[in-house]
Amino acid sequence: MSSSADGMNSNQPYLLRALYDWITDNGMTPHVLVDASHEEVDVPEQAVQKGKVVLNIAASATEHLKLDNETIHFKARFSGQPHLISIPMGAVIAIYARENGQGMMFAQDDSTPPPLGESDKSQIRSHLKVVK
Repeated sequence: MSSSADGMNSNQPYLLRALYDWITDNGMTPHVLVDASHEEVDVPEQAVQKGKVVLNIAASATEHLKLDNETIHFKARFSGQPHLISIPMGAVIAIYARENGQGMMFAQDDSTPPPLGESDKSQIRSHLKVVK
């Protein structure tokens, strides 16, 4: 599992699973936008357009959907042919509801800003004034 400089796991898979549940609980259809140029993405070439692919990950469109911390795995049909799909979390650009577009985009570099050091804190000045 990937972790950031502060030792914490990426929040992306947790947010993706939560949004998947939220979208499906509201009777909508979850879709993911994927960077198909990522070397570990395994999707049919005919589904890729301009280096990206949109995939329906609803239970009705997939078999054996697994949203783990590293990868999304499922089986789906493209042009009637079954395909095993594998998408690393780092390649997921967004998850959203097809019907209304509500969802979330994810940062592509998965980096978090470093914590402020003492020298950084002294350079930040408040915009607040003391009023007597």
